[in-house]
Amino acid sequence: MKRRRKIRIDKICIFIVILVIISGGIYYGYNKLFVIDNSNNDNENNITEEDKSYSIDLLMVGDVLIHDRLYTSMKTSDGYDFRPALTYIKDIVKDYDLAYYNQETILGGSEIGLSSYPSFNSPYEVGDAMIDAGFNLVSLATNHTLDRGEKAITNSINYWNGKNDVLTAGSYLSSEDRNKINIREVNNITYTMLNYTYGTNGIKVPSGKEYFVNVWPCNGSNPSYDSEYQEYKRIVKEDVERVRDKVDLLIVAMHWGVEYTHTPTAYQIDMANYLESLGVNIIIGTHPHVVMPITFINDTLVIYSLGNFISAQETNIDYNTTVGLLSTIKITKYIDKDNNSSIKLSDINNELVYTYSKNNNDYKVIPFSNPDIKTYLSDYERIYNKYS
Repeated sequence: MKRRRKIRIDKICIFIVILVIISGGIYYGYNKLFVIDNSNNDNENNITEEDKSYSIDLLMVGDVLIHDRLYTSMKTSDGYDFRPALTYIKDIVKDYDLAYYNQETILGGSEIGLSSYPSFNSPYEVGDAMIDAGFNLVSLATNHTLDRGEKAITNSINYWNGKNDVLTAGSYLSSEDRNKINIREVNNITYTMLNYTYGTNGIKVPSGKEYFVNVWPCNGSNPSYDSEYQEYKRIVKEDVERVRDKVDLLIVAMHWGVEYTHTPTAYQIDMANYLESLGVNIIIGTHPHVVMPITFINDTLVIYSLGNFISAQETNIDYNTTVGLLSTIKITKYIDKDNNSSIKLSDINNELVYTYSKNNNDYKVIPFSNPDIKTYLSDYERIYNKYS
């Protein structure tokens, strides 16, 4: 496997996020966001030499956010081609059994008209390029899922349903599909993924078609007094319990948090603790478009936000929306002599990735470990050190 430049992970408490007030306090900087305390994750202490073991590797990146500037630059004579933007990424992803990303903007296809902020619709070729790069886990529940209505959702799900090697979650065309348990297996490890979004930008989910997008709403204040939030906790609990004892590895992708902020909100923390109590193994956070802390809650890995993977987002302070996180982890299943199994997470590595463009053209996602990063981001050492 290619050696990558890793972000240093300090063994300190999750909520130590150094806030630096800039420009009269309107922006908060941060340092040492990759905060992992795995001292409680000691299930390996019960592992003996007699145990059988199987391992897989998981790679995770954040939001694929397709603005008009981006898809216009990828136009070809007969459609769109996003593969050149992923040239530097493809060689990394091939080394992983599972590779996750969040499809922030719905793939409703060119036939209904492409569109950008605030109501997005993206071409199928975005998915084609991500699949070509090796991604096979995709979350679809975002605040933009309902942007272009039922036709876009139908087109999106039909597109993804045609990709047999890809597991998606969060958006469906029927209650039966929503409640279906989709179990996949790699190297004797069974897995599935659930996915929820905090909301849909004020667009009401059509009555009777709540399956269009999994919502777990919260008003962002005090979740313990938010009745709607508590009611959806019950639904999430039912979803988790439906699959928990049927798979070795359970991933929940959460579209949550406050955009452009680096500190988890009270409801994110409450959600993470609740999912941990239900036995979720990995929680992957998206939506803020910037990087948030990573930690363990007991044996559950919590990534509060991976930031953007690729976008043409103009809201950008010191590269915060053009620098995202690529996170990887080893997942090992142990089976003891009594045929009891357990999952251990280890070898967590984090690497920064940068979305480059020149005059809204020539978009490329470049890992900081690649020597070419200095060509595309002359200030890369300072940015790297900001996250170290």
